[in-house]
Amino acid sequence: MKFPDNFLWGAASAANQYEGGMQEHGKGLSNIDVVTQGSKELPRYITYKGKNGKKQRCEVWKSGTISRDAEFACFDDEQYPNHFATDFFHRYEEDIAAMKELGIKTYRMSIAWTRIYPNGDDEYPNEQGLQFYERIFQLLKEADIEPLVTINHYEVPLQLTKKWNSWADRRMIACFLKFTQTIFERYQSYVTYWLTFNEINHITLLPFIAAGIVDSDEQMIANASHYQFVAAAQCILQGRKINPNFKFGCMIGYPQSYPYTCSPNDNYLNLQFLNNCFFYSDVQVRGYYPPYKLKEFERKQLHVDMLEEDLKVLKKGTVDYVSFSYYTSGTKTSEIIENSGKGNMVDLGPVNPYLTASQWGWPIDPMGLRIACITLYDRYQKPLFLVENGLGANDVLTEDKKIHDDYRIYYLQKHIEAMRDAIYVDGVEIIGYTPWSFVDLISASTGEIKKRYGFIYVDCDISGNGSYNRYKKDSFYWYKKVISSNGENLS
Repeated sequence: MKFPDNFLWGAASAANQYEGGMQEHGKGLSNIDVVTQGSKELPRYITYKGKNGKKQRCEVWKSGTISRDAEFACFDDEQYPNHFATDFFHRYEEDIAAMKELGIKTYRMSIAWTRIYPNGDDEYPNEQGLQFYERIFQLLKEADIEPLVTINHYEVPLQLTKKWNSWADRRMIACFLKFTQTIFERYQSYVTYWLTFNEINHITLLPFIAAGIVDSDEQMIANASHYQFVAAAQCILQGRKINPNFKFGCMIGYPQSYPYTCSPNDNYLNLQFLNNCFFYSDVQVRGYYPPYKLKEFERKQLHVDMLEEDLKVLKKGTVDYVSFSYYTSGTKTSEIIENSGKGNMVDLGPVNPYLTASQWGWPIDPMGLRIACITLYDRYQKPLFLVENGLGANDVLTEDKKIHDDYRIYYLQKHIEAMRDAIYVDGVEIIGYTPWSFVDLISASTGEIKKRYGFIYVDCDISGNGSYNRYKKDSFYWYKKVISSNGENLS
């Protein structure tokens, strides 16, 4: 069966993981610029100077322990892969030509806030940064590719972290709205589809990477989440005034989850886990805080800085569609189980014996995607957009410059089949699919190029050495057939 005629086949990336060009053409430092490389075995670190001026490191998972007055810095004996990423900044013309060859109808990308406002609170935008993205949009338009733009994708001006602890402060809303006003006005003739915050629920897991926050606790995260909700709603209202044709979506990280046993306690624990994901989409789709979250705040004696005007804005600035990432699934249990795994920055719980796993230990679960689509559509009755889905693997470049990634083809094939079944069997409305990623880039969770996701291989190693030449993988040619057949040919 073919997909709907207007289905948006695409591919995805993010500026901080793909662009490189750190501080070129006036770009400022972002939070991700002081995060080191990690691996499957080793964590990523945030680096800063101690009181004695010497290097200090803190695991990204423990950023809440970093003092608010920390002096963030980069050090010569550390590797910061996002500084060079996979060099889209210098190779965008070549890469967009490859997008056209692939035949994608939409390209999910993000705009680096610090390329437009280097410090986040500058009086005027950086014209060179604006011109950079304008040229990208012009080339996409010439290639008949619809941009899907994530406004804020794990990238916050480092200066605002130093100044206010980033989204822990309400003043961030005004800075964000100045940024969105600028890009809405400048790019209104190029962009229709927008996403506000990437995986907004991950502020609870990785406050520094997701939102530039340190020295945090539950109270601070609750306030920061609220400020992002308000900023997202206000920018939607702002954007619709500038161009009524704009379409706005929210974006959550969604790992499907199952109770590990049929124990009622496991079922309740699993429900609580899923509600922690749904909370972030509930507010942005429905326009108000759900009762289960208000009761949680009450139990924990958390007092959110929620103004009366905020509630009006949330009610008015709801989204047009719901987007999400889906890579894997996990299990939840109230028992103590030793065989647990991690993936996509989430504790996946005990290993599911019914599933195989990727090289990085993430369960491969296409049926979980189908269940996720049914669940989200039943909950919201809004169009869905699957904007991240892919397999990280250690791809090998052969002597004749080929990459035989049948494992990726199998993964994507089964997940596309799951989407198709959700549409035609379960009645779910899905408007598009942008697998992660178009080209190899830096993994957000491990900070390494070795964990490759792209349809195109980039010739560089974990230290950033290499030609950066691009080589199309077998999956590139397979996905090209999928798109040209509108999903009918998945063989």
